[in-house]
Amino acid sequence: MGLRVGVWGVGAWGEKHARVWRALQDAGMDVDLRGVHDRDGARARAVAAQHGCAAFESPAALLREVDAVSVTVPTVAHREAAVAALAQGCHVLVEKPMAVTVAEADAMLQAARSAGRVLQVGQVERFNPALAAARARIRRPKFIEAHRLAVFQPRSLDIDVVFDLMIHDVDIVLELTAQIPDSVSAVGVAVLSPSEDIANARLEFPDGCVANLTASRVSQERLRRIRFFQSDAYVSVDLFERTGDVVSVSGPVKAVGPFPVAAALAGIRRARLEVPDGEPLRLELEAFARSVRGQGEGAASGWAGREALRVAEEVRAAMRRRSLQWAAPRG
Repeated sequence: MGLRVGVWGVGAWGEKHARVWRALQDAGMDVDLRGVHDRDGARARAVAAQHGCAAFESPAALLREVDAVSVTVPTVAHREAAVAALAQGCHVLVEKPMAVTVAEADAMLQAARSAGRVLQVGQVERFNPALAAARARIRRPKFIEAHRLAVFQPRSLDIDVVFDLMIHDVDIVLELTAQIPDSVSAVGVAVLSPSEDIANARLEFPDGCVANLTASRVSQERLRRIRFFQSDAYVSVDLFERTGDVVSVSGPVKAVGPFPVAAALAGIRRARLEVPDGEPLRLELEAFARSVRGQGEGAASGWAGREALRVAEEVRAAMRRRSLQWAAPRG
């Protein structure tokens, strides 16, 4: 019998989980999409009919029939859903952000330890093929710059833009630097929702690396780009277009006359990254399923999700301190 999987919450993103699980089943991977649940019964039935599985009337009914579950309910319900699934003996992939607070994330981690089950977090950008192609070229970056811009959509408004969008880049930076920032400053502005819709954060790391992250969900364009500046190279990754470039210096520049410009230019090499095909969510769910069987590392660990959340909380706190500065009377 294949790994029996289900999806709890089939909104816009949860439906994608159901689609991909079904595609993996149809492709011969050892998984079996048993069904979905959503508090909107009509929505659950429609998604179930589309992907050839059952629509369960309650979470408990779904959890009794599966070995692993994608938890794709709104963020405010992540802890309750994940803890319930783990207590039932299910492995859990919970969407990002992992929870509303670090305390909730810690409760989820404890539930996973108690149940002896896998808990991973859907930081899907880790599986972007362009980022995967760039990983081997990224070595001790000195400066990282990320821009993540999206058009406004009336969903995920229960969280601010840091938890909605920027947390992807926070996770990438934490993974690739293998460090936790020792200084965080940020600014954010609410535009179309009650919480911040545009934010910029500066993360400073113990080794001197600085990351400058910008996120907006009220842009008129879509952009997901991250750049890494190193002593010997500049790596640019377009996560939206799934392309990348590396500009490197082949060796130390030797002065020729008073202005070694020609020598400097001659030492510069530009290369296009060879980016493989692959849908990030499919790659993530494949990794999660393999890890449940003990065959790989899987998606982002529960601890990695917790740390990304903790840094996102620091960014949020820095934004709120900045807001207080703006509100303080002058003179």
